[in-house]
Amino acid sequence: MFAGALAAPAAGATYVWNGGDDVVPTIVGGGTVTENYPWLVYVSGCTGTLIKANWAVTAKHCSTPSSVRVGSTNRTSGGTVVSVSRAVNHPSIDVKLLQLASSVSYAPAPIPTTSGAVGTATRIIGWGQSCATPGCGSAPTVARELDTSIVADSRCSGIDATYEICTNNTGGVAGACYGDSGGPQVRKVNGVWNLIGATSRAGNNSSTCATGPSIYEDLPSIRTWINTQVGGLPVA
Repeated sequence: MFAGALAAPAAGATYVWNGGDDVVPTIVGGGTVTENYPWLVYVSGCTGTLIKANWAVTAKHCSTPSSVRVGSTNRTSGGTVVSVSRAVNHPSIDVKLLQLASSVSYAPAPIPTTSGAVGTATRIIGWGQSCATPGCGSAPTVARELDTSIVADSRCSGIDATYEICTNNTGGVAGACYGDSGGPQVRKVNGVWNLIGATSRAGNNSSTCATGPSIYEDLPSIRTWINTQVGGLPVA
Protein backbone atom coordinates (compact mmCIF):
# COMPACT_ATOMS: atom_id res chain seq x y z
CA MET A 1 0.00 0.00 0.00
CA PHE A 2 2.85 2.89 0.53
CA ALA A 3 4.34 5.71 -1.65
CA GLY A 4 7.51 7.72 -1.63
CA ALA A 5 11.26 7.77 -1.37
CA LEU A 6 13.30 7.05 1.74
CA ALA A 7 12.78 9.59 4.47
CA ALA A 8 15.25 10.99 6.97
CA PRO A 9 14.69 9.08 10.22
CA ALA A 10 13.43 10.75 13.35
CA ALA A 11 15.40 10.24 16.53
CA GLY A 12 15.50 6.57 17.43
CA ALA A 13 13.62 5.37 14.35
CA THR A 14 14.32 4.29 10.80
CA TYR A 15 11.60 5.32 8.36
CA VAL A 16 11.45 3.04 5.37
CA TRP A 17 8.52 4.70 3.64
CA ASN A 18 7.67 8.35 3.12
CA GLY A 19 5.26 10.50 1.21
CA GLY A 20 7.44 12.35 -1.25
CA ASP A 21 5.97 13.13 -4.63
CA ASP A 22 8.90 11.71 -6.60
CA VAL A 23 7.82 8.07 -6.39
CA VAL A 24 4.27 7.00 -5.77
CA PRO A 25 4.31 3.22 -5.52
CA THR A 26 -0.74 0.50 -2.37
CA ILE A 27 -1.55 -1.92 0.24
CA VAL A 28 0.23 -5.08 -0.84
CA GLY A 29 -2.17 -8.01 -0.93
CA GLY A 30 -5.18 -5.86 -0.14
CA GLY A 31 -8.27 -5.21 -2.20
CA THR A 32 -10.19 -2.22 -3.51
CA VAL A 33 -12.10 -0.49 -0.74
CA THR A 34 -15.48 -2.02 0.09
CA GLU A 35 -16.95 1.13 1.67
CA ASN A 36 -17.08 4.84 0.97
CA TYR A 37 -15.02 6.12 3.89
CA PRO A 38 -16.07 9.79 4.26
CA TRP A 39 -13.05 10.61 6.42
CA LEU A 40 -10.42 9.34 3.97
CA VAL A 41 -7.98 12.02 2.78
CA TYR A 42 -5.58 11.95 -0.18
CA VAL A 43 -2.38 13.78 0.80
CA SER A 44 -0.27 14.06 -2.39
CA GLY A 45 1.70 10.80 -2.33
CA CYS A 46 0.50 9.85 1.15
CA THR A 47 -2.79 9.09 2.85
CA GLY A 48 -4.52 10.81 5.75
CA THR A 49 -7.68 10.92 7.83
CA LEU A 50 -10.17 13.67 8.62
CA ILE A 51 -10.41 14.06 12.42
CA LYS A 52 -12.37 17.32 12.58
CA ALA A 53 -14.23 19.42 10.00
CA ASN A 54 -11.05 21.44 9.35
CA TRP A 55 -8.27 19.11 10.49
CA ALA A 56 -6.66 15.94 9.11
CA VAL A 57 -3.87 13.72 10.37
CA THR A 58 -1.08 12.07 8.40
CA ALA A 59 2.56 11.05 8.96
CA LYS A 60 5.17 13.65 9.88
CA HIS A 61 7.59 12.23 7.32
CA CYS A 62 5.15 13.07 4.50
CA SER A 63 5.59 16.35 2.66
CA THR A 64 3.08 19.06 3.57
CA PRO A 65 0.77 19.48 0.56
CA SER A 66 -0.80 22.71 -0.64
CA SER A 67 -4.19 20.98 -0.76
CA VAL A 68 -5.85 17.64 -0.01
CA ARG A 69 -8.87 15.75 -1.35
CA VAL A 70 -11.35 14.79 1.37
CA GLY A 71 -14.29 12.41 1.27
CA SER A 72 -13.48 10.31 -1.78
CA THR A 73 -11.85 6.91 -2.17
CA ASN A 74 -10.74 8.05 -5.64
CA ARG A 75 -7.64 10.23 -5.41
CA THR A 76 -8.38 11.98 -8.72
CA SER A 77 -12.08 12.81 -8.44
CA GLY A 78 -14.99 13.22 -6.07
CA GLY A 79 -15.03 14.57 -2.56
CA THR A 80 -13.78 18.08 -1.88
CA VAL A 81 -10.37 19.57 -2.65
CA VAL A 82 -9.42 22.01 0.09
CA SER A 83 -6.28 24.06 0.74
CA VAL A 84 -4.00 23.33 3.68
CA SER A 85 -3.35 26.43 5.78
CA ARG A 86 -0.70 24.99 8.12
CA ALA A 87 0.87 21.84 9.49
CA VAL A 88 1.62 20.93 13.10
CA ASN A 89 4.19 18.20 13.74
CA HIS A 90 4.15 16.12 16.88
CA PRO A 91 7.37 16.82 18.79
CA SER A 92 8.49 13.22 19.14
CA ILE A 93 6.57 10.77 16.96
CA ASP A 94 5.70 10.39 13.28
CA VAL A 95 2.43 12.37 13.31
CA LYS A 96 1.49 15.54 11.44
CA LEU A 97 -1.75 17.48 11.74
CA LEU A 98 -2.98 19.44 8.73
CA GLN A 99 -5.24 22.42 9.30
CA LEU A 100 -7.60 22.95 6.38
CA ALA A 101 -8.34 26.44 5.10
CA SER A 102 -12.05 25.75 5.33
CA SER A 103 -14.30 23.18 6.98
CA VAL A 104 -15.74 20.27 5.03
CA SER A 105 -19.07 18.56 5.53
CA TYR A 106 -17.82 14.97 5.77
CA ALA A 107 -18.05 13.09 9.05
CA PRO A 108 -14.60 12.84 10.69
CA ALA A 109 -13.26 9.61 12.13
CA PRO A 110 -13.51 9.54 15.93
CA ILE A 111 -10.35 8.83 17.92
CA PRO A 112 -11.13 6.55 20.89
CA THR A 113 -9.39 6.66 24.26
CA THR A 114 -7.51 3.38 23.67
CA SER A 115 -6.24 1.60 20.58
CA GLY A 116 -7.09 -1.92 21.72
CA ALA A 117 -5.42 -5.03 23.04
CA VAL A 118 -3.28 -7.55 21.19
CA GLY A 119 -5.58 -9.49 18.89
CA THR A 120 -7.89 -6.55 18.17
CA ALA A 121 -9.19 -6.70 14.59
CA THR A 122 -8.29 -3.61 12.57
CA ARG A 123 -8.32 -2.39 8.98
CA ILE A 124 -5.72 -0.37 7.11
CA ILE A 125 -6.56 1.83 4.11
CA GLY A 126 -4.48 3.81 1.64
CA TRP A 127 -3.27 4.69 -1.82
CA GLY A 128 0.06 2.89 -1.51
CA GLN A 129 1.55 0.61 -4.13
CA SER A 130 0.36 -2.99 -4.38
CA CYS A 131 3.77 -4.45 -5.23
CA ALA A 132 6.41 -4.89 -2.57
CA THR A 133 9.61 -3.13 -3.65
CA PRO A 134 10.36 0.60 -3.98
CA GLY A 135 9.22 2.05 -7.30
CA CYS A 136 7.76 -1.21 -8.64
CA GLY A 137 4.37 0.28 -9.39
CA SER A 138 2.22 3.38 -9.40
CA ALA A 139 -0.39 4.49 -6.90
CA PRO A 140 -3.89 3.09 -7.46
CA THR A 141 -6.59 5.55 -8.43
CA VAL A 142 -9.02 4.00 -5.95
CA ALA A 143 -7.84 3.34 -2.41
CA ARG A 144 -7.23 -0.17 -1.14
CA GLU A 145 -7.87 -1.83 2.21
CA LEU A 146 -6.64 -4.82 4.20
CA ASP A 147 -8.03 -6.42 7.34
CA THR A 148 -5.29 -6.79 9.93
CA SER A 149 -4.85 -7.09 13.70
CA ILE A 150 -2.80 -5.72 16.56
CA VAL A 151 0.09 -7.99 17.54
CA ALA A 152 2.64 -7.98 20.35
CA ASP A 153 5.11 -5.07 20.33
CA SER A 154 7.94 -7.62 20.33
CA ARG A 155 7.05 -8.43 16.70
CA CYS A 156 8.18 -4.95 15.58
CA SER A 157 11.80 -3.87 15.71
CA GLY A 158 12.48 -0.39 17.12
CA ILE A 159 8.90 0.24 18.21
CA ASP A 160 8.06 2.80 20.88
CA ALA A 161 5.52 0.75 22.83
CA THR A 162 4.02 3.82 24.50
CA TYR A 163 3.12 5.62 21.30
CA GLU A 164 3.09 3.01 18.52
CA ILE A 165 1.11 -0.05 17.44
CA CYS A 166 2.59 -3.21 15.94
CA THR A 167 0.20 -4.29 13.22
CA ASN A 168 0.14 -7.71 11.62
CA ASN A 169 0.08 -8.33 7.90
CA THR A 170 -1.59 -11.40 6.37
CA GLY A 171 0.58 -14.48 6.12
CA GLY A 172 3.69 -12.40 5.52
CA VAL A 173 2.56 -11.44 2.03
CA ALA A 174 0.27 -8.47 2.63
CA GLY A 175 0.55 -5.13 4.36
CA ALA A 176 1.15 -1.41 4.02
CA CYS A 177 3.55 -0.12 1.38
CA TYR A 178 4.89 3.05 -0.25
CA GLY A 179 2.06 5.62 -0.52
CA ASP A 180 0.13 4.38 2.50
CA SER A 181 2.17 6.58 4.83
CA GLY A 182 -0.02 8.51 7.26
CA GLY A 183 -3.08 6.48 6.32
CA PRO A 184 -5.67 5.19 8.76
CA GLN A 185 -5.69 2.11 10.90
CA VAL A 186 -9.25 1.75 12.12
CA ARG A 187 -11.27 -0.59 14.31
CA LYS A 188 -14.99 -1.02 14.81
CA VAL A 189 -16.43 0.36 18.06
CA ASN A 190 -20.18 -0.19 18.40
CA GLY A 191 -20.42 -0.57 14.65
CA VAL A 192 -18.52 2.64 13.87
CA TRP A 193 -15.00 2.84 12.44
CA ASN A 194 -12.73 4.53 14.99
CA LEU A 195 -9.29 5.84 14.08
CA ILE A 196 -6.51 4.30 16.16
CA GLY A 197 -3.39 4.56 14.02
CA ALA A 198 -1.50 6.40 11.30
CA THR A 199 0.81 4.40 9.04
CA SER A 200 4.48 5.03 9.83
CA ARG A 201 7.00 2.40 8.75
CA ALA A 202 7.98 -1.25 8.43
CA GLY A 203 8.37 -3.15 11.66
CA ASN A 204 11.41 -5.05 10.42
CA ASN A 205 13.40 -2.15 8.92
CA SER A 206 13.01 -3.63 5.44
CA SER A 207 12.59 -1.62 2.26
CA THR A 208 10.47 -4.48 0.86
CA CYS A 209 6.84 -4.12 1.86
CA ALA A 210 4.70 -6.77 3.54
CA THR A 211 7.59 -8.92 4.77
CA GLY A 212 6.70 -8.33 8.42
CA PRO A 213 4.37 -6.36 10.68
CA SER A 214 4.05 -2.59 10.21
CA ILE A 215 4.32 0.17 12.79
CA TYR A 216 1.44 2.62 13.20
CA GLU A 217 1.46 5.71 15.37
CA ASP A 218 -0.96 5.18 18.29
CA LEU A 219 -3.32 8.16 18.02
CA PRO A 220 -5.32 7.44 21.20
CA SER A 221 -2.05 7.67 23.14
CA ILE A 222 -1.66 11.31 22.01
CA ARG A 223 -5.36 12.17 21.97
CA THR A 224 -4.89 14.89 24.59
CA TRP A 225 -2.18 16.55 22.48
CA ILE A 226 -4.31 16.34 19.33
CA ASN A 227 -7.33 17.71 21.18
CA THR A 228 -5.30 20.72 22.30
CA GLN A 229 -3.87 21.43 18.85
CA VAL A 230 -7.20 21.31 17.01
CA GLY A 231 -9.22 23.15 19.66
CA GLY A 232 -11.30 20.17 20.70
CA LEU A 233 -11.98 16.87 18.97
CA PRO A 234 -15.47 15.57 18.25
CA VAL A 235 -16.72 13.23 20.97
CA ALA A 236 -15.59 9.67 20.23
